[in-house]
Amino acid sequence: MVTIKKTIVINRSLQEVFDFASNPANAPKWQSGIKSKHWMSEEPPGIGSKQHVVARWLGRDIETINEYTIWDPPNAYRFQTSNGPMRLQEGLRFEPEDEGTRVNFELQIEARGIFRLGEGLIRNQAEKTSPTYLQALKRLLESGSD
Repeated sequence: MVTIKKTIVINRSLQEVFDFASNPANAPKWQSGIKSKHWMSEEPPGIGSKQHVVARWLGRDIETINEYTIWDPPNAYRFQTSNGPMRLQEGLRFEPEDEGTRVNFELQIEARGIFRLGEGLIRNQAEKTSPTYLQALKRLLESGSD
C-alpha cells in the first residue's frame, strides 16, 4: 500500500477553501489528470454520496466511482473508490491557520491485480503529483481566478 501525506497553507478562509476543493466541477482545474468529476447522488452531499470520475493515468482513461466516507463541512472530506484497478482513499482536512487555512492531504493507494507489480511507479507518480495538486489549489484560490 502506498500512503502519501502533504500539507499546504492557503491564504483564504476555511469555508472558501473547503467549498472550492470539494466542488467536483473544480477538480479538473487543480487536479491534473482529472478529466471530469460529477455527483451521482442527490445534493447536498454527505456520507455515502457518490461521484463518477474520469481520469487520465499512464496514457489511458480510467473511470471510477468515489464514495464519501467522511463529509464534515468545512472541516474535512474523505472518499474511497469502489471500482477500478486500484483501491484509492483520499482525504482532505481543513484547519484555521493565522489568516488562512491549512490543508492536510492524505492519499492511500492499494494496487490490484497486475498493477501490484507497478507499486513503485505508482508511489513515484503519487509523490510527484500530490504537491502539484496542492500548489495549483493554492495558486487558484489566492489569485482569485477560481
